[in-house]
Amino acid sequence: MEITVRQAGKQDRDAVIEAFSLACPDEAVTAWVLEGHPFEQFGPLYVPEMIDRALRDDEIWLAGADSDIWAVSIWQHVDSVDRFASDLHAARAAADGAPDVRPLQRMTVVTDLLAHTHPHELPHRYLQVIVTVPEHRGKGAGAAILANQTKAASSAGVPAYLEASTDRSARLYTRMGFAQTGTTHDLPEGGPTLRPMWFRG
Repeated sequence: MEITVRQAGKQDRDAVIEAFSLACPDEAVTAWVLEGHPFEQFGPLYVPEMIDRALRDDEIWLAGADSDIWAVSIWQHVDSVDRFASDLHAARAAADGAPDVRPLQRMTVVTDLLAHTHPHELPHRYLQVIVTVPEHRGKGAGAAILANQTKAASSAGVPAYLEASTDRSARLYTRMGFAQTGTTHDLPEGGPTLRPMWFRG
């Protein structure tokens, strides 16, 4: 079955939220943030907010067959690192408002790491997240999105950046033309190791 890649629009909102909610609970960083807490407790609160923001401020790229969504990715056009500092402020405020909720505390740790380590090589495209619905994994949907977006980055003359959170994802990104920087960032308490990677066309 042929995989198509397209940018999501506002009319796709509900379908994207559904697909992302199915795909993200076992993503490495999300699983660490939510460790010991059911996704159903936090997903309905935060996934719609994330998707709404991405539709408004960023780009959501989808892959699938016909109208089915197999994979969802969020890409940012980064021309300033101010956004990451703003995100950190918001994450700290949320955690301070609920100090006994560990997922919010861990989300602050992730946001703090990104705010302090995100590269200042501007502009670039940033793959914030890419996830695939479990029943469609291994079909090439994620690779199709990456091929589409690296081609777009090359055409625009800008690099693309991401952090791989597993060995498997790092291998996929390497096959798609990304190269590791040699630097890694370890999340605490048994969290995953993030591997910064660049695509330079």
